[in-house]
Amino acid sequence: MSIALITGSCGLVGSESAIFFSKKGFDIVGIDNNARKFFFGKDGDISWVKRKLNKSLKKYSHYSTDIRNYESLKKIFLKYKKNIKIIIHCAAQPSHDWAKNKAFVDFEINARGTLNLLELTKIYTPEAPFIFMSTNKVYGDNPNRLPLIEKKTRWEIRKGHKFTRGIDESMSVDNCTHSFFGVSKSYADLIVQEYGRNVGLKTSCFRAGCITGPNHSGAKLHGFLSYLVKASLKSKKYNLIGYKGKQVRDNIHSSDLVSCFWQFFQKPSCGEVYNTGGGRFSNCSILEALQIVEDIAKIKIKKNIIKTNRIGDHIWYVSDMKKFKKKYPNWQQKYSTKKILSELIEEFSS
Repeated sequence: MSIALITGSCGLVGSESAIFFSKKGFDIVGIDNNARKFFFGKDGDISWVKRKLNKSLKKYSHYSTDIRNYESLKKIFLKYKKNIKIIIHCAAQPSHDWAKNKAFVDFEINARGTLNLLELTKIYTPEAPFIFMSTNKVYGDNPNRLPLIEKKTRWEIRKGHKFTRGIDESMSVDNCTHSFFGVSKSYADLIVQEYGRNVGLKTSCFRAGCITGPNHSGAKLHGFLSYLVKASLKSKKYNLIGYKGKQVRDNIHSSDLVSCFWQFFQKPSCGEVYNTGGGRFSNCSILEALQIVEDIAKIKIKKNIIKTNRIGDHIWYVSDMKKFKKKYPNWQQKYSTKKILSELIEEFSS
């Protein structure tokens, strides 16, 4: 029996991982206590995804366990032990705004929860690759110090800069403002690296930008493209917070992301970090995303621009995946931003 243990199994990346690895012949052990409903209310409720997984996957076992509870997690690891062949850690408190008002809860989930899982992996299944869903927010607002130029619908980096193709892993995580969410995820990112480089676990941090897909329970405080499409189709209006709505988002489909996980599983190493996103193939400003939705759905969206910027928000962020692509040349990206938005519009219109 080969088990893929997936935290946040009913979230966007967790559910995509569950479906993908089930098709590869794995039994799935999913851990998800529907904390998104607590964070974001009914918009964040992932109960529908849980029902979907239980119905569609033959060998899916669900645990409504809180990752902050070491002893509860320990029971799961004790039950399956070395049958666990991969750990995919997606569970998190994912919102900047929510974290600011609940800093202790945010840190306990994102930091301590990750530490709990690493320690249990070390004890019970040390040969299993450990994949951590990190974030580009570990770089804080350092990307905002790049030489950026304001254009008609977006901000763009100056031509000829070393990050013209996108930001790679050489960007500093220091001397910047992160947001409380960025700090808790930074701790998790660093401790995942440490268990790889110091302890010898096969760990990896995938630092993603905006991840999206049809299984996303997008809410106002989290889930950029998913919430943008839902709000646009439902109310025909959208709030653009700061930077005139020209801030650029790096968009990767959850399917493309999980195929990265599969590549790492087949050829793992210790303490790796990968910037992971749409790159130059898939990015857009908020204004550009709204325009694409208007064109595809044939609607007019009222845009309300809020001048105050969100703390730690990136003005321009595009990922450079050259490090990952060099090691895993067989990986292929399939979803552009337009294809992602088309899929979301079709999903929410049905």
